[in-house]
Amino acid sequence: MADVKVEVLPGPFLQLGEGPHWDGESQSLYYVCILTSTLHRYDWRENRTYTAKLEGSTYASFVIPVKGRKGEFVVGSGTRLLLVRWDGLAELATIVKVLTDLGEEEADHRFNDGKVDREGRLYAGTMLAEDSRNHFEMDDGKFYRYDAGRGQMVPLKSKVHISNGLTWSARTGKFYYIDSFAFDIKEYTVDGEGNLGGETVLIKLKDDEAATEYIADGMTSDAEGNLYVAVFAGSKIIKINPESAKIVQEIALPVAQVTSVAFGGPNLDVLFATTAAKEISIPQEPPAGAVLKITGLAARGTPMNEVLLPTTSSDN
Repeated sequence: MADVKVEVLPGPFLQLGEGPHWDGESQSLYYVCILTSTLHRYDWRENRTYTAKLEGSTYASFVIPVKGRKGEFVVGSGTRLLLVRWDGLAELATIVKVLTDLGEEEADHRFNDGKVDREGRLYAGTMLAEDSRNHFEMDDGKFYRYDAGRGQMVPLKSKVHISNGLTWSARTGKFYYIDSFAFDIKEYTVDGEGNLGGETVLIKLKDDEAATEYIADGMTSDAEGNLYVAVFAGSKIIKINPESAKIVQEIALPVAQVTSVAFGGPNLDVLFATTAAKEISIPQEPPAGAVLKITGLAARGTPMNEVLLPTTSSDN
């Protein structure tokens, strides 16, 4: 598409940028650097990015606003799910409390991607942490739904390599999920309690006879229900029609390691992409690690959902 334009947002180049979340109320894009445990907020009106260190943490995997509680967020950090307070300006974000912890048996893991459905339910998965065993070969991560009422993570899927992109399609009414080293996108039905069923493979992203493969990372969908998938080590985003299970568009980007995507902007017609500058096989040069602003796609997203948490006196 000749009208597609890619720009670099102002802000730091990150080792592992992830978890973009567009907040319509503040007209801001929130995102994280997982490896430096920092939270970031790009202010659309100011065209400026603010950064905060998350105190007392090693990792910050996603940051999602809490519904009805301005300045409060749920952050995945290592094996913990945290309630965090940040005004979007200060250089330090503070932990209000630990919502839940996966425990000692998961001590060598960390949360990776997380997202919220229309009911305010958080889904998030794990992978082996960078400072543990070889996380590119192991498959003992899990995928969970957070039960906010009980303060527990409910396992939905096991034997996951790297739990990654997740989204819901308005076109099919189905849920879509990526385990990066399964090299496919899986499709599920979702029941009234938020549990998954009917697992099928929507599309395979690796052909055993082909020399190339797609390492799928973060994912989102547009208002028409098409899927947009960040391709790590692939310098692109792919658009998939979930009805035909076909790749219908490839969006080339000036960085190799594309990590996640989210629609935002005042009209929800801007696709933001987080990227990584960490070295996998060869050094990565700028704009690797930047957040990219992609316009001209002739597509719109839908408002992103906030986490619904029960209010207790201990939160105040």
